[in-house]
Amino acid sequence: MTLRLIVFDVDGTLIDSQREICAAMRAAYADLDVAPPPDDAILSIVGLSLPQAIRRLAPELSEQRQDALANGYRAHFARARRAGALPPLYPGARGLLDALAAQDDTLLGIATGKSRRGLVELLEMHGLGARFLTMQVADDHPSKPHPAMLHAALAATGVEAGAATMIGDTEFDMEMARMAGLRGLGAGWGYHDAARLRAAGAEQVLPDMKALGAVLGAGRA
Repeated sequence: MTLRLIVFDVDGTLIDSQREICAAMRAAYADLDVAPPPDDAILSIVGLSLPQAIRRLAPELSEQRQDALANGYRAHFARARRAGALPPLYPGARGLLDALAAQDDTLLGIATGKSRRGLVELLEMHGLGARFLTMQVADDHPSKPHPAMLHAALAATGVEAGAATMIGDTEFDMEMARMAGLRGLGAGWGYHDAARLRAAGAEQVLPDMKALGAVLGAGRA
């Protein structure tokens, strides 16, 4: 039996966290008494590790104020999580993961710009902690689109790059997949549009989880 590895991004791919991300970032800007950028600009940097995301989002701020903005974002996001905020799974995500996990030849992984603590808490809240054999996070690797996360996922599972797929909603995910030699599939319901995903190397951009499941052969006999 030849194993295959399917690696998912989290925010914008499995989890619709845009409300929580934008609210925390707006609050962090307010702490600095600086006008926040529009929500679409905030969402455009989702997927990057937080320091790199802040540098791209607020290049006009000094390094010290960028650090303060990042720390403020972390604090506001954590406060919302402690208050019980739980961003929802996208429709069909749980069913797709269940179908893929039920296949003996399929291993599941995650590659995300989130911290390990934040990822583990989120997956546990959704009851998905046991679904993924490998979870690569910002704590341990350079930011996307550097391919280190995917190289580590391949090493952890013993799967060859040609038998692995990266699924994500941003150009950073698709560029990472291309550099690591994986097939990249774009989540068209996420935070970057289809043109950006294709330009970054997406083999296909799927409109919803049902279409993605069909491409992945989820639920096949």
